Amino acid sequence: MSDKHISSKFDVDLKLLSTRLLEMGGLVESQIARAMEAMNTFDLPLVEQVLEGERRLNAMEIEIDEEVGNIIARRQPAARDLRLLMAASKCVTNLERAGDEARKIAKRTRRIAMEANARSVNIAEIKLSGQMASNILRRALDAFARMDTVAAAQIIQDDEAIDNEFRAFMRKLVTYMMEDPRTISVGLDYLFIAKAIERIGDHATNIAESVVYVVSGTDVRHVPRDQLGRDASGS
Repeated sequence: MSDKHISSKFDVDLKLLSTRLLEMGGLVESQIARAMEAMNTFDLPLVEQVLEGERRLNAMEIEIDEEVGNIIARRQPAARDLRLLMAASKCVTNLERAGDEARKIAKRTRRIAMEANARSVNIAEIKLSGQMASNILRRALDAFARMDTVAAAQIIQDDEAIDNEFRAFMRKLVTYMMEDPRTISVGLDYLFIAKAIERIGDHATNIAESVVYVVSGTDVRHVPRDQLGRDASGS
């Protein structure tokens, strides 16, 4: 996650922090996978697993943030090291919020399962965007672990594909609801799920942006996509 330091204890601190952050990321990935599987199969016990897992994520967020604060207090880092610790804290927040979105998907799935018209809406775009969001999050965590700015910049650009699937589903959903008003209730629940998936992609993108910030010192949160390559390379 970082270069070697004169203090070997500092390196140990950073390695342990990285391990914990990636462990949390793995749990978030599992939460998303369970939530999407529950949506596909209306598996209510799986929904409950997602809701139970949320408590562990919340605890991990607090634990890791406390460790970031302790490292800053002990080591008084500057420059890239300080950016790294600040970025780690932001990544933890984004992971916890991505976990929140998985919980929202699970809760909406429970509602949909009780609807008479549960299978009346074609959700191909939701399934595809869920796969995309999971993939982007995995790649974002890998980019953070390796501090790979090129991979991070590509992730930021790829998030647009999730947005496109969301917009495509919205257009299709409007048609469904106009043609058959009985689908309105379940359609709105699926719209909520689609939005949650879009937000997962946004949180993954935020993690990728943190990588560019740590390495180059450039804040790319509002930088046009065609400029990302230059900022990622620090040129």
